[in-house]
Amino acid sequence: MKNGESSRMGARGECYLVIQAALFLLLVFGPHTCRWLTAWRSPFTWIGSLSGAFLFLTGTIMTAYGALSLGRNLTPLPHPKDDSTLIVSGAYRLVRHPIYSGITFMAFGWGFWLNSWLTIGYASLLLGFFDLKSRFEERLLAERFQEYASYQQRVSKLLPFIY
Repeated sequence: MKNGESSRMGARGECYLVIQAALFLLLVFGPHTCRWLTAWRSPFTWIGSLSGAFLFLTGTIMTAYGALSLGRNLTPLPHPKDDSTLIVSGAYRLVRHPIYSGITFMAFGWGFWLNSWLTIGYASLLLGFFDLKSRFEERLLAERFQEYASYQQRVSKLLPFIY
C-alpha cells in the first residue's frame, strides 16, 4: 500500500468507514424528492416498488450470506485482520465482495421502493464508493495472499457475472 494513501485514509482504512457511514445516512435520511425531478407515475410506481422489494430482499440475503461466509475474518475496515485467511467459498464464489454487492442491491432496492430518483442517485454514489474501497482492499489482499490474483481472474468484483 502506498504511504500517502495509508496516512490519508487511516492505517487500516478508517476513513473509508466514515465515508461509508455518511453515504448510508444520506441514503436513508437524505431528501428523496426535489421539485426539479419528475415524480414517478403509474404503472412505474408499483413496478418500481415491486422491483425495489425484490432487490432489497436479494441484497439482504447476499449481505448475510457474505458475512456468514467470511466468518471470523469479518471486519468493518477494508484492511484484513492479521490472522485472516482467504475465503473463496460460499458467497465469495459468486462475487469477490458480496457484502458490498448486497448493500448496493439493498440501496438500489430502497430507491426503487421509494420511487425516488434522488435515492437511486445516492445508491449510484454508494456503488462508486464501494468500487474505490474494494480497489484499496484488493491491493491489501493481493499483498497478503499469493492466490488472490488467480481468484480475481475467476470471480467478478461487485456484480455477479457482470463486474
